[in-house]
Amino acid sequence: MKTEHDCGLLCRMGAPCLRIINAVGDMALFMLTGLVQIFASGKIFVRTLQQLYVIGYKSLFVIVLIGLFCGMVLGLQGYYTLVQFGSVGLLGSAVSLTLIRELGPVLTAIMLTGRAGSSMAAEIGVMRITDQIDALDVMDINSMGYLVSPRIMASLISFPLLTAIFDVVGIIGGYLTGVLMLGINEGAYFYRIASSVTMTDVNGGFIKALVFALLVTTVCCYQGYTTHTRRDSVGPEAVGNATTSAVVISCVLILAADYVLTSFLL
Repeated sequence: MKTEHDCGLLCRMGAPCLRIINAVGDMALFMLTGLVQIFASGKIFVRTLQQLYVIGYKSLFVIVLIGLFCGMVLGLQGYYTLVQFGSVGLLGSAVSLTLIRELGPVLTAIMLTGRAGSSMAAEIGVMRITDQIDALDVMDINSMGYLVSPRIMASLISFPLLTAIFDVVGIIGGYLTGVLMLGINEGAYFYRIASSVTMTDVNGGFIKALVFALLVTTVCCYQGYTTHTRRDSVGPEAVGNATTSAVVISCVLILAADYVLTSFLL
């Protein structure tokens, strides 16, 4: 027979699980509402262009920089690993497939989370605590269609494009290290890339980029949009905590989704 102590223990253990399930359900509904408003909201094209500039263009420099150094490191590490087996000619395959299948989509999404996702959460959070979102609703302007849907649409466009740029720059970085610095044959490097990379690999990377775009934008916008409901803080402190939560949760979901998607795409 269960005692009162056992019931209290079960309640304390179950409450966090129920809160997590409730938050996941809320975010799923939030994402669906944002997607629906893409087609229902008026004048979304102009706001999407504005967000493309903020999310995509303003992130270009950091993506190019990280992609270049990532490719150079892959070239260096790959060379000293493959040289032990007498297979340095495979460096082009190793660098390109690693970037296109895994590191390109994942690192691009993580960098965009830190640069653009945190901005989304903070901006919408400030609008929430200063009652600007309530003002939009009072003026009969759909706040989801005005704030969230353009960001989702811009992310769905920006993430794959920036992932492609990351991959190309990373391959160039591998070329700089492997061919120019370590003396691998240039023709062998590019031949291995052309012979090993298939459209299946490229499409898989783009699918990951689209999924990451949806996850990052949903989580970051949701954290900002629901700042006023946080249990741990209020006011400006809540905005800071919401921004931190948005970045941490997004990065964890990116890595978890990458594992799931890789399991299906391989």
